[in-house]
Order: sequence, then structure tokens, then C-alpha cells
Amino acid sequence: MSRFIVAIDQGTTGSTALVFDEKLTLRGRGYREFQQHFPEPGQVEHDPEQIWQSVLGALADAIHGAGNGGNLEAAEIAAIGITNQRETTLVWERATGKPLHRAIVWQDRRTADACAKLKAAGLEDEFRQKTGLVLDPYFSGTKLAWLLEHIDGLRARAERGEICFGTVDSYLVWRLTGGRAHITDASNASRTLLYDLHELRWSEALCAHLGVPRQMLPEVRPSAEIYGQTRDVAGLPDGVPVAGIAGDQQAALFGQACFGVGDAKCTYGTGAILLLNTGERAVPSTHGLITTIGWKIGDEVVYALEGSTFIAGAMVQWLRDGLGIIQTAREIEELARSVPDSGGVVVVPALAGLGAPHWRPEARGLITGLTRGTTKAHLARAVLEGIALQIADLISAMRADSGLSLASLKVDGGAAANDLLMQFEADLLGVEIARPAMVEATALGAAMLGGLGAGVWKRAELPKVWQAAAGSGAVRRFQPQMQRAEVDRHLRSWRSAVERA
Repeated sequence: MSRFIVAIDQGTTGSTALVFDEKLTLRGRGYREFQQHFPEPGQVEHDPEQIWQSVLGALADAIHGAGNGGNLEAAEIAAIGITNQRETTLVWERATGKPLHRAIVWQDRRTADACAKLKAAGLEDEFRQKTGLVLDPYFSGTKLAWLLEHIDGLRARAERGEICFGTVDSYLVWRLTGGRAHITDASNASRTLLYDLHELRWSEALCAHLGVPRQMLPEVRPSAEIYGQTRDVAGLPDGVPVAGIAGDQQAALFGQACFGVGDAKCTYGTGAILLLNTGERAVPSTHGLITTIGWKIGDEVVYALEGSTFIAGAMVQWLRDGLGIIQTAREIEELARSVPDSGGVVVVPALAGLGAPHWRPEARGLITGLTRGTTKAHLARAVLEGIALQIADLISAMRADSGLSLASLKVDGGAAANDLLMQFEADLLGVEIARPAMVEATALGAAMLGGLGAGVWKRAELPKVWQAAAGSGAVRRFQPQMQRAEVDRHLRSWRSAVERA
């Protein structure tokens, strides 16, 4: 009997479920979007129940497809792996599982003032040293502090142990196991501003700085082991092991088989996020990056340097939904190719502030260089170039922090399917861009971790399994073509625009 691994990829705008067999061949797929809520400028929220229903719908479609029109039996599903939008913050009742507020999404900027106050109190160095992170609204800790302050009675209930906090992975494991497991993994814990990535435990001092009761935090577990079994989940048999977790970007690093020191990947999703494997060494950043846990498997902890941009593919969505310049996201490449260049237009995609390496939450999107000759094609091309130029900033910072020179960059995510964007990126970076046939590396990484945790494969077997599944012939490679003088011109225009954003 074939055994299958189910990967849940819970993202910012929708939930994907993929079913893989033991050879990592994709056998079934499902996807469901859910509503985005914007209660105030700079605020972004999700309804936790809508997240859960989107996961159930995606699972039903994927499992039905893998079963060739009939659902798989429990004995056929070896494991479930989860990957998730990382810093999005939820609180729910321990007794009932009832959410007490909409989830506050990683893009949300409502805690910018709180971060500024923590900096003014001289706490930034302590947070950075212990967590590897910067004091920015991006991360979960200040979002949780906001909820504790603004929901009547929540703090007292949390102190009595009645309330659970979690990132999306924690919430999904809670629901999948019928409320029997309140856990997270080390990769997600390292995104909260509350977890000491050197001592590998929740920090009492940082919890005190943010006013977070320790009782509401989940247990931190490795990224690959059995956390519990499914119970009373619509469309899933009881008893399926939930056995792998990693935040979406760490899962993509794992799913791209970036197992060696110096291996790097960039995921082009709603935002664009670059990770560099630094092995057992937690490299501190002095160039605006963050230090994070890539994964923890058994006693092995792999660290990474990370640079995050808040807006990438979301900029294409803005052209579609906000301006109506395109009808579908796929149209942008053809439109951008209809002109030889951007006509001097530069777009800074700071619709939610600037992330690494700038960390300017007050920054706003900027379009500069407009003339009477500017067309929607020039704007489309400038949007793609702006996405790529953000990554060029990250690579420059990463080289300076790590002392490593990249030979290539592996890419994944929806926007990585855009050939024009990938070629411009290769030109800017001066390195090869390698794009596998399957660009959903986040879900692949979740499946690999889930199968590893459930014993489908041993750790030493994974590189060969991945290589057999990926196949070198399925990788599209983009080589640098642009002259250095032209690259420098793009970078000068970009840096000038960023200063004004």
C-alpha cells in the first residue's frame, strides 16, 4: 500500500494542501482563499475560523484528488506536515478553542508606537541579542501585548492559564488534534520576540518586558516529530500523525534542500524573503538582517540569516485590484515585456513600510520618474524591477554579515514563475538563479519534515529523495546578462528613491 504525506501550507491570502507520495511526487492539490480584514489604516486581520475552514476545504480537495475520486484511508496517510504564515498572532480559550479576537497578521503595523517606546527604554539591544530580531511591528510579541491590553479581562484570564497564544501553526495543531496539543516548533517560536534562540527557551525577561504571562505560551518542540494525532477533523480520519512544523520561510529553505552552510533561497510570495543557512552558528547581523532558527531536528539546530521584504507579489495584486491595470497576476509579465525598460520609472513597494535591511515602518510606497510618456507597461515593468531591487539590498547585506559569496540563489513562490523578474534578479545579483519545476517549496518542506517526523524517511535519506524528486533537468536557470554599468545605474536610481519613500 502506498503511503502519503499531507502538507498544509497556510498562507497570508489562502490555504494550500498538497499530497505527496513517499517519492515526493505530487499526487493531490487543493487551495482556498479567505477574506482579508483592514479595520484601520495599517491594520490587517484574519478571522481564525475562516482560516480553519479554508484549510478544511483545501484538505478535502487535495485528499479527494490523491484518492482518484475517493478519500484516502487513515492507513494510507503517514503524516501531516504544517507550514504557516509565521508572525500572525492568535489567542483562544483553552477550554473551548474559541478565538477571542481576529488574528493580527504579520503585515499589521499597529504596534509601531509600542516598538518605538521599547527602543526609547533602551531595550532594543537586549531583544536583538536574545532573539536575533529587531523591534518591529512585524513580529508577534508586540501584537500579543496589544491584545492583552485591548481585550477586557484577557490578561487576568491568561495569568490563570485559561488562554492560549499561538502563531498559526499552533492554532492548526490545536484544531487538528481536538485541543490536545498546544505546541509550536523552534522556527516559529524564534519569530515571537519572546524566545531566546541561544538558550532555546522562552525568555522570562522578554516576557516581562512585554507583559506576557508565561502560562499562555505553547510548548516548543522540534520541527520533526509526532506532536499528536488527528481527532474529529472533517474530511480526515482519526489517528493521522501530525509530525512536522516549520514557519513558511524555514520550510522553503528545507524544501529547497538548502542543507549546507552557505545555501540560500528566496521565496517570492506576498512578500519576498531571503534565507541563508549558517549552520550551527547563529550569526549576528550588523547590516539590518535578522538571525533566526531554520529548523531543529532532534538535538541539531540549524540557524539562518534572513532578510524580509513586506511587499512583493502583493504589489502585483495591487496593480490588479487597486488600479485595475491588469485583470490577472499572470498578465503582468506580457505587459512589462511590451516595453524595453521602465522608461525611468522607479517603484518602491513600501505599501506596508520597509522591512530589511532598512526597517522603516513609517515608509510608504513611492513611484518616481513619471513623464507624459509613461504608460501602464512602464509601471508594470517598474513594479517587477522594484521587487527585484529589494532583494539586491538583502543580498548585499547578507554578504557583508556572513562573509559568504553566493554561487547561486534558489527561488520559489508564486512570483518566481515570472521569467522577466527572475532574469532581472540574476542580472542585479550577478549570480545564477535556479528555479525548480515545483515552486511551492514551502509545502514541499512541510511534507519532508512531516515524513521525517513520522519515520517515512531517515534524515540521511532526504537529500537523495529530494534530488530524485527534483531532477536536475527540471530546474530552470537564469544567468546574469546585464552589463555592470547598467546594473549600477539601476541601483543608484533605486537607492535615491528609497531615501524618499
